[in-house]
Amino acid sequence: MTNDPKLSKIEILIQQKKFSAAETALQDILSADPNNTHYIALLAEVSLQQDKFDVAGALISNAIGLKPDSPYLFYIKSRIAIQQDKLEEAEQDIEMSIKLDPYDADYHAVLANIKLIRKQYNEALDIADRALEMDAENIVALNTRSTALIKLNRKEESYATIEGALREDPNNAFTHANYGWGLLEKGDHIKALEHFRESLRNDPHHGYAQAGMLEAIKATNPVYRVFLRYGFWLGNLTAKYQWGVIIGFYLVSRILKTIAKNNPNLQPYLTPLIVVLALIAFSTWVINPISNLFLRFNKYGQLLLDKKEKMSSNFVALSFATFLIGIGLYFALSDQKILTIAVFGFAMMVPFSVMFTASKPRNALLVYAMAMAAAGIYAIAQTFSSGELFNPMTTVFLLGFVAFQWVANFLIIRENNY
Repeated sequence: MTNDPKLSKIEILIQQKKFSAAETALQDILSADPNNTHYIALLAEVSLQQDKFDVAGALISNAIGLKPDSPYLFYIKSRIAIQQDKLEEAEQDIEMSIKLDPYDADYHAVLANIKLIRKQYNEALDIADRALEMDAENIVALNTRSTALIKLNRKEESYATIEGALREDPNNAFTHANYGWGLLEKGDHIKALEHFRESLRNDPHHGYAQAGMLEAIKATNPVYRVFLRYGFWLGNLTAKYQWGVIIGFYLVSRILKTIAKNNPNLQPYLTPLIVVLALIAFSTWVINPISNLFLRFNKYGQLLLDKKEKMSSNFVALSFATFLIGIGLYFALSDQKILTIAVFGFAMMVPFSVMFTASKPRNALLVYAMAMAAAGIYAIAQTFSSGELFNPMTTVFLLGFVAFQWVANFLIIRENNY
């Protein structure tokens, strides 16, 4: 704690997470001393805590220009870059911090965390251990070590590490959330719920814990638990292996279809398997929003869903209702044109299920989903006006549906692999 009364007040505001008030106070003292890199670094930190990443980045770059040999400034710059998903830049910045000060555990802990995000689990573990040699109580290093061990399937060591972190700081919201995610990945959703609750008790707005609580509640459904395990398994793979799984699944389906087509005697056995594979592939897209839809009737779950998750589940439900209505009208009226409504409703469940998923470029999946919806509605209108079941817009819609699955996988995998 500094002896400067104004700075002491600011540090107290930061400890109390009153970042807006701290920002105002910092701007006031900076007006009298605009080149003070300590004040600028504090303002960058406060901006970072308020998710003002561009502001924080500009401030810290200015501070580094004034004091380019400060490892702490590069440390803050690295943390800002992490929040902006600029992991290569973040790694370069934190390596500069370590070069300038090789014996600070916090710097090594951040580097370990970057390696973890980039799915370099063995490197993350080694660097976290290095940080813990310098500071055995470093919370970031302990959490990173625990998660890396989970990813490396060393469950017992992981739990021992995270329990050690909780002994050091039993009220740390991030540690409880991290423990919860580790338990969830290993299939213990009941114990995971306890840690997510504890995390949210200490910090009701902790996003990592809220997301974990949501998944843990959905995991009470045994079907969803299977897909959650699959999601963890696929998510732990690097991009090339994720593509290997997706392409492999597609090739197996194509090979089975070819064998069934060329061998009528095998068709009764292969056709059910092909249908099951198709349903599995389709369900991986829609199970999350459908689960969210059911959570709308859970008094706790509905509080954890954000606006986009609720909207996505609504659109998927509307698409499914459109499919059922189309099927019902077809059997009632025996008019093939109505099948286009059923196909439209069924197909649109896929793009609507992931339209708000983070991607680069931003909102690409949302734009694609809206374009597909417009093409599908226009195709239906063309079918009813011309009487032709297959028209140019029908072809555009169907090709768009097939392409969407590859485009969405590409965008999502690229977003989740650095």
